[in-house]
Amino acid sequence: MSLWRRPSFLPALLRLNPSRPALVVNSVLALLLASGAFLSYRTVATANTASSSSGATTSRAIPVTQGQVISSVSASGSVQSASTAAANFATAGTVTEINVKVGDAVKAGQVLARVNPTTAQEQLAAARANLTSAQQSLSRAQSATTVDAATAAAAQAQVTNAQNSVNSAQRAVDGTALTAPMDGTVIAINGTVGGSSGGSSGASANGGGANGGSSNGGGANGGSSNGGGANGGASSGGSTSGGTTSGSGSTGFIRIADLSKMQVSASFAEADATKLKVGQAATVTWAALSGARVTGKIATVSPTATPQNNVNSYPVTVDLDSLPDGVRIGQTVTVTVTVAQVDDAVRVPAAAVRGTGQRHTVDVVTADGKHETRQVEVGVQGDQFVEIASGLDPGEQVAITIQTSTGTGNNGRSGGGFPGGGGFPGGGGGFSGGGGNRGGGTRGGAGG
Repeated sequence: MSLWRRPSFLPALLRLNPSRPALVVNSVLALLLASGAFLSYRTVATANTASSSSGATTSRAIPVTQGQVISSVSASGSVQSASTAAANFATAGTVTEINVKVGDAVKAGQVLARVNPTTAQEQLAAARANLTSAQQSLSRAQSATTVDAATAAAAQAQVTNAQNSVNSAQRAVDGTALTAPMDGTVIAINGTVGGSSGGSSGASANGGGANGGSSNGGGANGGSSNGGGANGGASSGGSTSGGTTSGSGSTGFIRIADLSKMQVSASFAEADATKLKVGQAATVTWAALSGARVTGKIATVSPTATPQNNVNSYPVTVDLDSLPDGVRIGQTVTVTVTVAQVDDAVRVPAAAVRGTGQRHTVDVVTADGKHETRQVEVGVQGDQFVEIASGLDPGEQVAITIQTSTGTGNNGRSGGGFPGGGGFPGGGGGFSGGGGNRGGGTRGGAGG
């Protein structure tokens, strides 16, 4: 005895289209299959949604404890010398010798390089000859039987001008030798023998600044002073620009750094920078030096923001108390500054506290397992814990919510009402396989 009974509406459908009974039967069967698939999918999807929603988070009771609460801010930065100088020729010319190489230790006043002095020497000789002639003219004017005051004054002016020319020519000759403006180590040479070097006012130095000229935070030492020298240049204890000027580009013909005094430059986010001040202790760790960790103090906090991609940051320099083995200029570091700290505080995990401003609450778990919302007064809000100034006692328990799943509500499915993005399984066809009926329809057609 067959368990399947012909649907009561089949005779009526057959009468409507008696010439194609197979097509009618297939259509009815397809509708029944589609309805079953739809109901099954909805049932499974509903179950998955309920499972994802209920399993996304869980609550855990955590005891209120006493201990240290620390709030800190951090930023990435790089190592730089606390004192650098850019040495430049005061006189333009062709470089004839370079007496140092990168890595050499030099002393202030040491000759580093020279340019061809011939032209400068010829100009000095001519200036001296003009001075001699002017002095002779003045002598004649003053020894005349009748001294003409106007003539004598003009002759004196010529002598003064000639002497100034000699002084200038002498500085040009001296400027053909490039000397070190400070003790230190050569870190860059931006020229070669046979190349040309444009003259400039000489050398410039800085006390570090924020990342060697990337910002105007200033050096560790204020002020600058210029003076004459064999190279017509100068050095200084610091520069508020944090950069250098030179006749060989912005880097100088030869750059010198004091590698015995290092500092770190880092840019802190706008909100974090408001918590920083000169003298605060900092901890510096190295990316390239495993285990390297030294302390230091904030030397400067730039009053001016450095905008990048519409985000403001503030350059900060940190003087290091010591140097780890293997430290190099330019190495990447992380600077961490403790901005608030309290010891032996009543504390709870930061995840247990809700609210902003002056109103904060916690979910207290009572002895009988019930939950109650309680308002608390908070103190230092640290990286892991929050100080509870009032409202909780050690030994009480608070609830924290823990994320246990990343359910999306549809079990990770995307697209249309059925898996695969189309109307039914298969990714787009009216039925599984893409076509309307087996062998018919349009492959890849729209879903139901």
